[in-house]
Amino acid sequence: MSWLTEYVRPRIRTLLGQREVPENLWSQCAACQQMIFARELERNLRVCTACGHHMRATAVERLDWTFDDGKYTRIELPKVPTDPLNFRDSKKYVDRLKEARAKTGLDDGIVVAHGTIAGRKSVVAAMAFDFMAGSMGAAVGEGLVAAARLAVLQEAPLIVYTASGGARMQEGAVSLMQMPRSTVATLMLKDAGLPYIVVLTDPTTGGVTASFAMLGDIHIAEPGALIGFAGARVIEQTVRETLPDGFQRAEYLHQHGIVDLVVKRSEMRETLGRVLNLLLPALPEPVAEPEPVPAE
Repeated sequence: MSWLTEYVRPRIRTLLGQREVPENLWSQCAACQQMIFARELERNLRVCTACGHHMRATAVERLDWTFDDGKYTRIELPKVPTDPLNFRDSKKYVDRLKEARAKTGLDDGIVVAHGTIAGRKSVVAAMAFDFMAGSMGAAVGEGLVAAARLAVLQEAPLIVYTASGGARMQEGAVSLMQMPRSTVATLMLKDAGLPYIVVLTDPTTGGVTASFAMLGDIHIAEPGALIGFAGARVIEQTVRETLPDGFQRAEYLHQHGIVDLVVKRSEMRETLGRVLNLLLPALPEPVAEPEPVPAE
């Protein structure tokens, strides 16, 4: 048991009486081990108030933080075959999907919505790492294609938040096919002359990094985000060289020109709005209402 359960919780119960203390009242920072009050962490956009570590966020939280006033409309994504390979390891794939859906409240590992950012129509797709590690299967591929089509239809930019462990092994070759499919989706935007912006969050790895995550017009990363294809140990064993510290982190990639910007979460919406204003035509000036003519 930790000091939180042995000492803090009994003290709270003593002060408040015998009422049960909620399990999710506090969160612990994985970087500095600081205990943070859940409401304070929520107000700070899940960024540690002690060390600034950016904790992982849900797809819905990212939508709330990105659109103007947190207002947006989610779209229903195309349905895909549930278990194309009848896959089973220690559990059936269909059972894993049921568990992930019950845990997250999502149908799969991506959420797509449209609204405005800095007053501009925008489409945002956010990957959900808490849904089977954000692995990319047929549903995620369909979600990206649907997001690109919606952006083209609305003549709006597409912003994608990546968070993934890579391909979804339970779908085998079907999962690998999503890499070229997602690449085609990005080409739809380029052919339409619309901005495609990628926000790389922790972690972005595997086939996602090897496809649509690295094809943006602008690449923005959150501080400390792990971004890469294979793991550091695998790379070291392959090239037989010692790799520099933090070589797969956002700051290192920014220094070496792979990432354009490293932006704090609290500044992300403002930064996205500024980038969109640079890439898109100026918004029309609001028409002033005529002044009423005084009665004679």
